[in-house]
Amino acid sequence: MNMISMIAIIVSSSLVYSAPLIFTALGGTFSERSGVVNVGLEGIMTVGAFSAAVFNLSMASTFGHMTPWISMIFGGFIGLLFSLIHAVATINLRADHIVSGTVINLMAPGLTVFLTKMMFDGHGQTDLLRQTFGKFSFPILKDIPLLGPIFFKDTSAPAYVAILVAFLSYFIIFKTKFGLRLRSVGENPQAADTLGINVYAMKYAGVLISGFLGGMGGAVAVQSISGQFSVSTIAGQGFIAMAAMIFGKWNPISVMFAAIFFGLSQSLAVIGNLIPGIRELPSVYLQAAPYVLTVLVLVIFIGKSQGPKAIGKTYVKSK
Repeated sequence: MNMISMIAIIVSSSLVYSAPLIFTALGGTFSERSGVVNVGLEGIMTVGAFSAAVFNLSMASTFGHMTPWISMIFGGFIGLLFSLIHAVATINLRADHIVSGTVINLMAPGLTVFLTKMMFDGHGQTDLLRQTFGKFSFPILKDIPLLGPIFFKDTSAPAYVAILVAFLSYFIIFKTKFGLRLRSVGENPQAADTLGINVYAMKYAGVLISGFLGGMGGAVAVQSISGQFSVSTIAGQGFIAMAAMIFGKWNPISVMFAAIFFGLSQSLAVIGNLIPGIRELPSVYLQAAPYVLTVLVLVIFIGKSQGPKAIGKTYVKSK
């Protein structure tokens, strides 16, 4: 294997594993920019993955090759609905954000496994998906010398969609009135309220967007990595996405690059045996690497990364 081929495999694999993280981390960014901590991203990804898998299996004969994309949107919609629990609990009922998110993370695996066993004759996993994202080559771009084979041939289409969403998210958060209002609510909701901004509506918007993007992240994971849904389909990716969000300092572009970094660490467990210098390491080290990196990032950067000032604080309009 020549150097170009090896780099192409590393880039392609990294993009496959980073796509779910990018979507989910961007979702967390919207939520926390509004001042609501969303620890429940793991649970939201789980319900998104389950619903996308069921939709894929049910509608593959109808939508054909478009099934994974439509399933991704469907998974996002279910994630949005599921995130309503967190929104109501934290915004209206004034529950602790961490406790509410933890409840979602505990609820989602049990609920989806129960439904899986109900729908698939007692089995703990769904059938293999009929349509998956697979590998995609961009016409014309794949023929560019050097760069084409590395970035645009046999790669992950959802990853490039996620990258576009990251740039779109940056524009929305920092260049639009909606983004300005969202950030103002996360920084100082009392001041935003005096300016006529509906604080509760903006917080709901942030949480629901996080649910939609988190559900899409789960849908991409099940349709591009695992190929079927089980309780282990989403195993820590939501927490890794949160680490990417903190590492990226709540800036969508930085968050995207952080997610790609974590995606690379995840992919090494699969392609490590192809890379000189890494293939000699025990496989268990490579499998544990993403989670070790997550802990290290949180320990090193959580005190240095300054999030929105009102993050995690309950807002009461009368005060």
